[in-house]
Amino acid sequence: MGRSRRTIPEELLLLALDPTTGTTAQPQSLDLGLAGAQLVELALAGRIAPDGDRIAVVLPRPTGDPTLDSALELLRRRGSPVRAVHWIGGPRLGLRQTYLTHLERCGMVHAVEGQMCGVLPTTRYQATETAISREIRARLDSAIRTGVPPDPRTAALAALAHAVGLGKHLYPGNEGRSSRSRLRDLIRHDPMGGLVAHAVMDVQNGVAAQPRRAPAPGRQPGARPSVPASGVPAQPSRRGSMARVGAR
Repeated sequence: MGRSRRTIPEELLLLALDPTTGTTAQPQSLDLGLAGAQLVELALAGRIAPDGDRIAVVLPRPTGDPTLDSALELLRRRGSPVRAVHWIGGPRLGLRQTYLTHLERCGMVHAVEGQMCGVLPTTRYQATETAISREIRARLDSAIRTGVPPDPRTAALAALAHAVGLGKHLYPGNEGRSSRSRLRDLIRHDPMGGLVAHAVMDVQNGVAAQPRRAPAPGRQPGARPSVPASGVPAQPSRRGSMARVGAR
């Protein structure tokens, strides 16, 4: 894929940057969103595809984007489709900084050094290409205002923005309530974006951290079981009880 187009992780991060303070809104959930945004971008590039609630590699050829290709290679090494909630809930140390550094190298943000409490060094990132940030925001605003089904990239971006909690950052206060509601509704316009966004919310809500239990009497066999925080399903012991296993 060419690098003339901004990726969804880059656009999600630009949406989260406060143009005045240079701080990042919802930093903890944003890290999950960036991991999910990589999945959406790889799907749009034809490298992966949803398989139920799992992600399968369908074309392991590199995209030309080093960060996306690293994620693609990790998925390929799994050898079998992985549940989206397990992938997004896995360790992603440094992912946000990787994208901030990339945006700085591309000239879209610049680093502002400072200190916290006059002692601890801090780094904030402020947008330099404000027209790009405005264009991204305008696409969301248009989809919310007109009700016209957005293109898949905008729909996925909206779904992820809602999932990581950027609605209150983008449309604050009581006056933004209806816009936040419509932002949430855009999740239905892109199946992959919807799958990933729901996985991001599941991780935040602790769904992936709940222990697996035997189905209760009368429970529907198709109901989705919960899994341990390690992201690896528990395995039955020789006595039939469920034993937790470490993360792969």
